[in-house]
Amino acid sequence: MTQAAHELTVTRYIAAPPAKVWHAMTERMEEWWCPKPWRVRIIDVEWRAGGRSSMEMLGPNGEVMPNDGIVLEFVPGKRWVSTDAFTAGWVPAGPMMVGIWEIEPEGDGTRYTARARHWNAADCARHKEMGFEAGWGAAADQLASLVEG
Repeated sequence: MTQAAHELTVTRYIAAPPAKVWHAMTERMEEWWCPKPWRVRIIDVEWRAGGRSSMEMLGPNGEVMPNDGIVLEFVPGKRWVSTDAFTAGWVPAGPMMVGIWEIEPEGDGTRYTARARHWNAADCARHKEMGFEAGWGAAADQLASLVEG
C-alpha cells in the first residue's frame, strides 16, 4: 500500500504468529491499546463494516477521553479500518482521522502496521505534535509484549 497524503505510520515486527497477534489485537484491546499509564475501556466494538466503535481512554489523573466512531472495513485476520468522522447511525462528528490497523506474515512472525490518515496537513501535524509516534509506538510495543514468548 502506498503512503497517503497526511499519513502517520507505526510499524513493528512481532515475534509471534499472525493468528496470535490478531486475537490480541481484537479480543484483548484493553491490554495494549493505550500507552501506559493510560488505559482504555472498551464500551462496544462491532467487528464489521458499519459497526460501532466506542471506547474511553482513561488517564492516570482521572481524565476521560471518549472515542466514538465507525468500523469502515473489517477483514478477519488481516486488517480493520475505522474513523471518528461518524458515530453510530452515521451521525457526522468532528473528524480527526481514519485509522488502519493491519498485520501480515513476515518470516516466523508478524508485521504489524498502524496508520492514521488525516483530512489535511494541519490535522496531521497536530496529531504528530500530540505524540503520535511515542503513543502509537508504545501501544505497538505493548501488543508485541502481550503476544511474544
